[in-house]
Amino acid sequence: MFDMRYILYVMIPGMIISGGASLLVKAAFSRYSRVPSRRGFTGAQAAARLLQNAGIRDVQIVPTSGYLSDHYNPQTKQLALSEAVYGSNSLAAVGVACHEAGHAIQHATNYGPLGLRSAIVPAAGIGSSVGYIVMAVGLFVHPFVVGIGAVIFSAVLVFQLVTLPVEFDATARAKRLVVEAGIVDEDERYGIDRTLNAAALTYVAAVITTLMTLLYYLIRSGLLGGSDD
Repeated sequence: MFDMRYILYVMIPGMIISGGASLLVKAAFSRYSRVPSRRGFTGAQAAARLLQNAGIRDVQIVPTSGYLSDHYNPQTKQLALSEAVYGSNSLAAVGVACHEAGHAIQHATNYGPLGLRSAIVPAAGIGSSVGYIVMAVGLFVHPFVVGIGAVIFSAVLVFQLVTLPVEFDATARAKRLVVEAGIVDEDERYGIDRTLNAAALTYVAAVITTLMTLLYYLIRSGLLGGSDD
């Protein structure tokens, strides 16, 4: 059933929030990818320096395709850096690479939220597909079905909430260690800070849009605040 309220209250605000956060990341990365670091470390070299200083020897740094597709895989212990980061010596590239190295350091030091996030991944995958479908079908069947779908879908929100401290901590580590390791000078950190702060907003945006979706179905079914039909 076509529902203009979903478009007005969920889709459009969600697109504005997530799209705005994405644009901020791209703008910050684009700006500071044109500013080379004085000491000339590439993204790969910067990440390697942080891992070496942390005593981590079993993480492989590899290039990967895609724009800002940088990530750390705890299962394979691979730190994958995109083409714009791996071989670039820009402040943006160094910041992104050190952020991902921060995740590898989290893994090596048994950072609790990272392990919790990894454990939630399967449930979040089910919630993002099955939970959404069950909620949508429940609007035509019974509020109880919507409730079941909401419980399943909530795994996505829990995953995203746990992701926040994981990402914020990796960013904080990168900002601190990039100077302590002698990769950039203190006065160069502004470019790294702005790039990573913009990236952090995308995770906040994801939480907001998921929460908006969940609330819509709960309110629409009458499970929260009474039915508005």
